[in-house]
Amino acid sequence: MSDALRIGFIGAGLIGTFHSKMLRAASAQIERAGVYDPDFERAQQFADASGHTVCPSEEAVLDGCDAVYICTWTSEHARLVEAAAARGLAIFCEKPLATDLATARSMADGVRKAGVTNQVGLILRRSPAYLMTHQLINDPQAGRVMTVIFGDDQFIPIQGHYGSTWRSDPQKAGSGALLEHSIHDIDMFHYLCGPIERLNAHRSNFHGYEHIEDVVSASLRFTSGATATLTSVWHDNLARPSLRRVEIFCERRHIVIEGDDWFGPVSWMDSDGSTGALQDEALVGAAGALLDGPANPDVAFVQAVLGNAPAWPDFDTAVDAHGIVDAMYRSADANGATVELRGMRK
Repeated sequence: MSDALRIGFIGAGLIGTFHSKMLRAASAQIERAGVYDPDFERAQQFADASGHTVCPSEEAVLDGCDAVYICTWTSEHARLVEAAAARGLAIFCEKPLATDLATARSMADGVRKAGVTNQVGLILRRSPAYLMTHQLINDPQAGRVMTVIFGDDQFIPIQGHYGSTWRSDPQKAGSGALLEHSIHDIDMFHYLCGPIERLNAHRSNFHGYEHIEDVVSASLRFTSGATATLTSVWHDNLARPSLRRVEIFCERRHIVIEGDDWFGPVSWMDSDGSTGALQDEALVGAAGALLDGPANPDVAFVQAVLGNAPAWPDFDTAVDAHGIVDAMYRSADANGATVELRGMRK
């Protein structure tokens, strides 16, 4: 490998463009290699904006890079990860890894056996808002987490600036709001509160796309004794951006995350009446000391590959989230029956 890391892209849509822009912070360390998208015009626009070269096939991208971003629809991830791993390439794969848990596990096993650096797009693991919240929760002054109320809403991403029409196709997406969007939320439950012991879930379909749920509600109990609720919805209100609101009750501290997933604000109140709040650059600065490495997930990936070090969050982290999502679907399919979880990593 040369000093500059040759990075290729398969998939030139909204999320691929996001990662390409984030990589500008690592410009001195990377070389823009090939990009492929079945929509040639979209690939060309991506190339014009980023400096990548449009390739005629996925194979051409894989044969001309050291690391690849896989930003296709979900059902293509497993095939492309396997092809990249067989070439010994470092792999950044968007979330969710796969349309089902068994395939996600197989993908994690595959990259582990191949010995390649791997990272998944669960970017909230590096969010200043969630890093600070994790710190506030684990402060002894807060006491134990008692319960979490997590709300997540987004206009259905087959319209507006997303334009991901494939998300209405279960052959490409697998399922809807829970897997395609709220797998982030599930990962944050695990990160903030630890392993989940049991759960119940329900789902609804208002838009009428087969197997593509647009409302999910779930109740969770953690091994710590804490409980949580999740409400996730894909609506049609294009005037409303993608928003999360998280309310956490600890024994002696109340914490709220609202507004922006990255920049907050994060606010809290303690039992003695004292309060605090952080947002924007103040939040970024305070959270920076809590993270080992850069907050930018794409710079972190580049540094891991060049340093021959493990990347994070990796495919195994994603499998943990897939396991919880799978349990939620099994509960919903059984009319909200309780599903027990075993063997989750802390």
